[in-house]
Amino acid sequence: MFFLDAVQEKRITAIFQYMLEEMQSDYLYKYDLLRNYLQLLVHEALKITPHTISIRQQNAAERITANFFERMEREFPIDSPGRQLALRAAGDYAQALAVHVNHLNHAVREVTGKSTSTHIADRILQEAKALLRHTDWPVATIANCLGFESSNYFSGFFKKQTGHAPRHVRTHVL
Repeated sequence: MFFLDAVQEKRITAIFQYMLEEMQSDYLYKYDLLRNYLQLLVHEALKITPHTISIRQQNAAERITANFFERMEREFPIDSPGRQLALRAAGDYAQALAVHVNHLNHAVREVTGKSTSTHIADRILQEAKALLRHTDWPVATIANCLGFESSNYFSGFFKKQTGHAPRHVRTHVL
């Protein structure tokens, strides 16, 4: 599942509109053109797929960091209200990667300059914004899916990170 921003949504909608118009036309090569539009949609989807940090893996720290980001991206997107994050803390990721949490933290900080917890919080925040913008799920459901014990704790986390309450995102773009 992908969540589109306003620009991506406009571009994708335009391609589908062209396809609908072409289906109504009498153009002799309309199916060739439709195949091209379909390829364009595939390429647009490839451009918006969640990216992982590309790291030339030359040493152990870089390998561990790449594995951490790959594992973190597998947790997302949250595509149904019944699904919860399995891994939410640095210790969870360390266990999944079979390394000590201190070793993971050291490797990630060495390669990226930021802590493991900061990367996790940033990714959870990114997912929270997407869910708030693109679903009608209650804030409590989103909080639960993202592994927060209560919607109040989630709201505090969100407000600390963005300066706004979660409900604000539903009506405004941050």
